[in-house]
Amino acid sequence: MANGSRQAAWEFFGSELKRRREGAGFTQAELGARVFVSGGYIGQFEQAIRKPQLDVAQRIDTLLHSDGFFERMWHKLIDDKRYAGYFAAVVELERTATKIAEFAPALVPGLLQTAGYARAVTLAGNPLVADEYVEEKVTARRERARILDVAALPGYWVILHEQVLRIPVGGHAAMAEQLEHIVGLVRRRRVLVQVLPCSVGAYPLIGRMVQLMEFADAPPTAYTEAVYSGNLLDEPALVKRVQDAYDLLRAAALPPDASLSLIESATEDHRRCASTT
Repeated sequence: MANGSRQAAWEFFGSELKRRREGAGFTQAELGARVFVSGGYIGQFEQAIRKPQLDVAQRIDTLLHSDGFFERMWHKLIDDKRYAGYFAAVVELERTATKIAEFAPALVPGLLQTAGYARAVTLAGNPLVADEYVEEKVTARRERARILDVAALPGYWVILHEQVLRIPVGGHAAMAEQLEHIVGLVRRRRVLVQVLPCSVGAYPLIGRMVQLMEFADAPPTAYTEAVYSGNLLDEPALVKRVQDAYDLLRAAALPPDASLSLIESATEDHRRCASTT
């Protein structure tokens, strides 16, 4: 679906929500309280500024007796089958973000992954699937990364734990290619990367992947991920806590120049290992 058509569909979603809400006699605040979001968010849904999460769309259907209308609209507009259900809304938000900040404690973030790295990660978790499944996942991940290729790209800041540089995902040659890709993006000023060295020891958000997103016309969000599940946070106090923790990570990480040097050194290490195997 083209961006213009998608936006028009979200505007229809919002106008229909407003019509049915008013028909049921609810204010925005009253509806929000019943579906566990603020009245302000209901207003943003109605203005097509913010997209609801699936569980919110389902609760709206239940409360407004809309026979699954809003859930069906959500699946039509957000639910890309190439992504896990809990992650599809994040992909949608990435397309409109003005700033993205990530912390990766174990894996290179999806927006930075090469095809070889993404293929190795997919196969590690799905060793018996068909080649078509693997290539679909790889293609979807590379399509997400296109936001880094456009002129009006979002500001993108990534903190990598040093262990991300050391684990030879896909083998040493594939890992060297992956790190070279990151170096290229840094040198083209597509992304700002810092490395959190192992010597830091304990650190904020230890072991937890986190992604922060900011928008021109909507409040910021934070996304965290666990085993086969994800949590998209938009409650202001919680998002602020994640932002504060990310600021502490920035302070603990190496400066950008030193980080780039470490990534380049790790690249050479993988190249040497690849040449001896």
